[in-house]
Amino acid sequence: MTVMSDPKKKNGLGRGLGALLKDTEQPLKSNRDDKGPSIDQISIDSIEMNPYQPRTHFEEEALQELSESIKLHGIIQPITVRRLSVGKYQLISGERRTQASKRAGLKTLPAYIREANDQQMLEMALIENIQRENLNALEVALSYQRLISECKLKQEELGDRVGKKRTTVNNYLRLLKLPPDIQAAIRDQRLSMGHARAIVNVEEADKQLYIFNQILNEDLSVRATEELVRNIGQKRKEQTPAAKAKAEASSSNSGEINQLQTRLSSHFGTKINIKSDKIGKGEIKIPFVSVDDLNRILDILNL
Repeated sequence: MTVMSDPKKKNGLGRGLGALLKDTEQPLKSNRDDKGPSIDQISIDSIEMNPYQPRTHFEEEALQELSESIKLHGIIQPITVRRLSVGKYQLISGERRTQASKRAGLKTLPAYIREANDQQMLEMALIENIQRENLNALEVALSYQRLISECKLKQEELGDRVGKKRTTVNNYLRLLKLPPDIQAAIRDQRLSMGHARAIVNVEEADKQLYIFNQILNEDLSVRATEELVRNIGQKRKEQTPAAKAKAEASSSNSGEINQLQTRLSSHFGTKINIKSDKIGKGEIKIPFVSVDDLNRILDILNL
């Protein structure tokens, strides 16, 4: 059960949201006789949905469960709105509660009423939603991106606003570089943040999708996924032009060189290795196991 917070206390929404609300922290008074801060009951039909809502996906079953709970207990945590005009409001936070309340047949909702312009509205909606534990990783990433692009925040400023380290913010933003199929899986919580962070370290989209399918088909753990990514990275290094040239050089020994290698090995009494590239350059390696063995080879060479 959610416990209604005291409007006098800080609500843990980050320094940025607190700063935005500092001049309008007190909700408007209702018609009750008490003199303290209060919550207004407003008509559900007077509430316009939030165009800046960062949450794009609501789980149907969870929404229905919330609706049933509201029928029994009512709204425990008020929504937050801004006033548009007399009797008209726009939602800042609480869309899920509002949708569930409509299903439950409620006519009015308890609400904090704020004063905010469009820029403040966007920041408040995004930051408030980011702090929610049930927001999936992709929704967090999209919210971070919107704060950067639409609110003109730098990553360092964004980290301060939401109370996160810059590396954490960057890890979420990198998710937006993944193919749409993988992003959808993150949104639907079929793919964890740990899996996604491993996949994003691979550059090629086709390889990312291959790893993604392996995770789903074989139910790979995060650790197993990281190992798969490392193996793919190692193979990629082996396929670089320099590596290919080296491999070609090492395998370019002709039949004649192989025969010479055998003859020299027999002559020196140790395994001789000859390497030659396509243009005839190469090297001969004569290994020895001790100083005495080296002197023996030098005697054969008359040195």
